[in-house]
Amino acid sequence: MMVLSDNVRGAALMAAAMACFVTNDTLMKLTSEHLSLYQAVFLRGIVASLLMAFIAWRQRALLVAIPRRDRPILLGRFIGEAGSTVAFLTALYHLPLANLTAIMQALPLAVTLGAAVFLKEPVGWRRYTAIGVGFVGVLVIVRPGAEGFSVYSIWALVAVAFVVLRDLTTRRLSREVPSIFVAMITAVGITVLGAVMLPTVEWRPVGTNDIIRLCFAAVFVVGGYSCSVMTMRVGDISFSAPFRYSVLVWAILLGIVVFDHIPSRWTLVGAAIVVGTGMYTFYRERVRQRQAAGRVIAASSLPPASR
Repeated sequence: MMVLSDNVRGAALMAAAMACFVTNDTLMKLTSEHLSLYQAVFLRGIVASLLMAFIAWRQRALLVAIPRRDRPILLGRFIGEAGSTVAFLTALYHLPLANLTAIMQALPLAVTLGAAVFLKEPVGWRRYTAIGVGFVGVLVIVRPGAEGFSVYSIWALVAVAFVVLRDLTTRRLSREVPSIFVAMITAVGITVLGAVMLPTVEWRPVGTNDIIRLCFAAVFVVGGYSCSVMTMRVGDISFSAPFRYSVLVWAILLGIVVFDHIPSRWTLVGAAIVVGTGMYTFYRERVRQRQAAGRVIAASSLPPASR
């Protein structure tokens, strides 16, 4: 039997996570034909919260004392998660799956920019250039002012902004707070948000097919989260990270098979630009880490009098 390396397993887990997430998106988009936004958020949230609670219980992380310094950070993270959920699903209800997924691939570039601006992380001119080119790719996909432009593309960009908030606040959480606990309370919070907002939308009859889709959507969300966590613990993250772009392949295939939608050439061109610059950013980060490690090794090899 062939034994896979840690890097190959990490890449496979990343691709599996992306497949799970885009399958969830597909099921939610199908549900949008029958249920209102907050109905779907609430009903899916119930199942996802129960699944997360079960996993947290198995990992003995169901009840955790949150350090005082982490409480406002968790609040900021929840605001990012809630805002991104509402904005993303609003866009998903109205945009082709491939278009929305392509826009969301600007996220690594946006997080890198946000980390440089707000967390003062070092970013060189090469990565700044890649970020600028990547955002040009997003404009190619969105095509503001062009015929066929959808205002819901703006909702997708709002979702990106909220996810940046979520990810940057997550970086500031202490290691005392388990990841599964953070995911569980976030799922519960999103479910409560859906319940609070239900009076603002029309409650439509929920059919058996809707319940089945939402249950499977919740399972795939939890599966995607689990694969993402395992990816972070296997192999070199800089090796597996570019495989997140496999989500575009899944989105295009499911868009064609399920919704009979073929992406336009502008969507494909813009997606290629975003993916290319994103992969270059991952590459430059890997180079930076190697250079930093080399400097540490070189410094440690100097005799005491030279340090």
